[in-house]
Amino acid sequence: MSKDYFSAPFERFKRDEMSDWAGAFTLLDTVETYFDSHYDLLQRRLQKHSDRLKMRAEETFKLRDLKIRDLSGDVLTENFEREFKAFRLRVSSRMTKLSSSWQSAKVVRTREKISFFFGVMSLVYSALLFGLAPEWVHIAYTLQALYLLPLRAYLYKKRAWHYFLFDLCYYVNILNFVYLWLLPSSPALFTACYCLSHGSLASAVITWRNSLVFHDLDKVTSLFIHVYPSFTFTVIRHFYPSAEARFPALLQLPHLDPVRAILLSGGIYLSWQLLYWKFILVDRHEKIESGQRTTSFSFLLNDKRGVIGRTLSSIPPAYREMSFLTGQLVYAVLTELPAVYLLYDSPFWSGVFLMLILGVSVWNGGGFYIEVFGRKFERELEALRKELAESNARAGIETPVSTPGLSNGGSDSGQSSVESSPPIMMNSKHLLPEDPPALELSHSEIELEVPQSKKDQ
Repeated sequence: MSKDYFSAPFERFKRDEMSDWAGAFTLLDTVETYFDSHYDLLQRRLQKHSDRLKMRAEETFKLRDLKIRDLSGDVLTENFEREFKAFRLRVSSRMTKLSSSWQSAKVVRTREKISFFFGVMSLVYSALLFGLAPEWVHIAYTLQALYLLPLRAYLYKKRAWHYFLFDLCYYVNILNFVYLWLLPSSPALFTACYCLSHGSLASAVITWRNSLVFHDLDKVTSLFIHVYPSFTFTVIRHFYPSAEARFPALLQLPHLDPVRAILLSGGIYLSWQLLYWKFILVDRHEKIESGQRTTSFSFLLNDKRGVIGRTLSSIPPAYREMSFLTGQLVYAVLTELPAVYLLYDSPFWSGVFLMLILGVSVWNGGGFYIEVFGRKFERELEALRKELAESNARAGIETPVSTPGLSNGGSDSGQSSVESSPPIMMNSKHLLPEDPPALELSHSEIELEVPQSKKDQ
């Protein structure tokens, strides 16, 4: 057998086998191609749909984020405004509570007790220093002023009364401290301080009814401003041991030359008037004219019940300020004459003068307590009588028209006297009021009220 005989069937078998598998591969390729194409088409559709869904999701999330951001900003703003309003409400409530506490009867009584204690102890210590250590009187004057004057400046600024702080009394007190602690060897300054302290300041106690009312800090301060300067310079002039060593100006002033003394004090007075006229009456004219601020001149001009107010109202408006300043100057010179001609050379008459002005303040203070608290007690009794009368009337019981010692007329007159009484005068000494305008009532009853013409700053 030949080699080809065996190889031929094998080759034929091989060709047949390969032909069968080739047909199978063709079928598989066809199936694979069909499914691959459809799978690929489906995959692309799914990818396209997935991309579209992804884009929609991204847009949705972006819109949501924007809404969330906007919503969060609005919520943040609303929360901030709500918290701020709540904070303002808490602060306002706290301030209202503090104000009501400050105005409460207990706090008012405490303040009045402190004022009463300070006023009484100041009077007692001053008397003891005068008798035991007169060289300490000017120190006591300075220490008390360091407490009372800043406190008055704060209270008057708070009540928009601070233009009263430019009055002569404060000007003279500052000059006194300049002499006591900076220029004790100046005879001219000592002469001016002595004359003004015994003139315009001290005479204000009598002229404008300063009152020694211990529980009223404002009245105690007013009395201190007007009485203590003359008391201090009287002690320095007549009762201070070896005064020339501490105050060398006294070596050159064994006696006062009347003309020189009046010219020096008048010059100091005119310097104050010029400053007052320029910086208050001229530069602050609009505020004063609009009623935002009140000065001594505007207060007295509006007080039609007083002699000064009626006199100023009768003068043409163009000449009122000049007439007012001229009248103040004449008043200052006249009140300095006793100090120049009598008090400087006489310890006895100096003591009488101090007792006189202090006695007037005590008398005025006694009248304040009797009149104010007496009228208050009458009003309370009258209110009680009316309440009892109404109660008995409802019960069908007749009651007397008035209680013993009281009558409707008396009570009404007492009430009207309170309402129609002139305001407490400001602390002043040269045609100025003693206290800020207010009804003359006890601090335990009401606080001093600012006139309607004044506005808070």
